[in-house]
Amino acid sequence: MDTTNPTARALLCLELLHDSPGITAERLGTRLGVTSRAARRYVGILREAGIPVESTRGPYGGYRVGRGLRLPPLTFTSTEALGLVMAVLDGHHDAGNAADPVGSALAKIVRALPESVAAQADAVRRTAASAPDRAAARPDPSTAATLVNASAEHRRVRVTYHSESGNTWEVDVDPWAVVVRHGRWYLLCLTRPTTEDAAVRTYRVDRVSSTTVLEATFTPPPDLDPVTLLEHHLATGWEYAAEVVIEASLDHVAHWLPRALGRLEAVDDHTTRLVGSTSNPWWYAEQLAVLRTPFHIVGCTELQEVARTVGHQLLAAGTPQTGQPQSASSS
Repeated sequence: MDTTNPTARALLCLELLHDSPGITAERLGTRLGVTSRAARRYVGILREAGIPVESTRGPYGGYRVGRGLRLPPLTFTSTEALGLVMAVLDGHHDAGNAADPVGSALAKIVRALPESVAAQADAVRRTAASAPDRAAARPDPSTAATLVNASAEHRRVRVTYHSESGNTWEVDVDPWAVVVRHGRWYLLCLTRPTTEDAAVRTYRVDRVSSTTVLEATFTPPPDLDPVTLLEHHLATGWEYAAEVVIEASLDHVAHWLPRALGRLEAVDDHTTRLVGSTSNPWWYAEQLAVLRTPFHIVGCTELQEVARTVGHQLLAAGTPQTGQPQSASSS
């Protein structure tokens, strides 16, 4: 923007009033590169254009844009804008915090609303309580923004990832898509290791601790279906490989188990094989516990040990303790 142009300076003045409510004429002049008297003149130009600029006198006085003004373009930062999208997709539970990107963005919106509407909206924003979804895992907005932008620009990214089991590694990936699924954000990508073939992987964005956008570019698959591919690859490439033989038909098993556990294969009309992997054997074993038919874990000793522990806990929970008083039924 050419700030030597009077119109450009007036627009910059409006932007400063939006971003710094209560700004004084002296500070406004400094930011505009003019005297405080000239800054007041630009405020007058805005008022003549029908923009409601309010002023407060006194040592703590200053200028601010009045309520009811339509927000100008590009008012939000990219982090705030993505935060608003995330809030719409999975619900945000810190919207009343002005230090939070979503809270900051919502505060700007509230300031632009008419007084009667703003009072109600701000009261809800500050006082409404919501019960968070314990399964949801919202990532850092700046990390998500980096991955989304890299995906849109087809740029390779180096990420540092922390698995649920505590392992950490660095890997270069082609970020095909960022997908939101049941309150969790996933990066669907193609890894680019140096010692093995490239492989499709899904990483939880909240477990990505750092990102570096690289110069290399990539071309995504032409018929990419991110949601379907994510479902297929959620249980591939993790530390612990799992194979489970289940004594039930494929239709019955598919009804009981989430797709994130892996791929289901029909062995015959009465037997199904589950093939997947996990970074958390405890979570995997707990999911298997919902099965209402016999099953056998093949090959993964870590998962077998955890399953035995879970089984012993369930048996102990259902075994009456010696001397435990029997509950009396109410009359």
